[in-house]
Amino acid sequence: MNKSVVYMIAFVIIFVFVLVSVHSQEDMERVDNSVFKNPERPSALFRHDEHNENADIENCSECHHLYEDGQMIEDGSSEDQHCSDCHALKASDSIPALRKAFHMNCKGCHLEQKQGPVTCGECHKK
Repeated sequence: MNKSVVYMIAFVIIFVFVLVSVHSQEDMERVDNSVFKNPERPSALFRHDEHNENADIENCSECHHLYEDGQMIEDGSSEDQHCSDCHALKASDSIPALRKAFHMNCKGCHLEQKQGPVTCGECHKK
């Protein structure tokens, strides 16, 4: 086989692999865990738009809730804030700690809906 044909085939294979890898990561997002000094696990990964489409979530406040005086504000959305703006590393009064808030919101919904990841390694992927 001609060397140039072998190089061309190798180039095409590498190009396709890179293209597929880049596209598959296109809408990948990480949950911001920068507030944790020494996180035990990598931040949770998920495809935001794909998740909402599969879960039939149209109202942002279903995940991005907003509370005032201990009461959830109907249709209030915190999507322009970080979770750590309201949730500290340690619980205070009726506000759960950040880690617990993440788990209650995400894992709690997955358990309630009986679908979605619920074990550590399913969300916290390296």
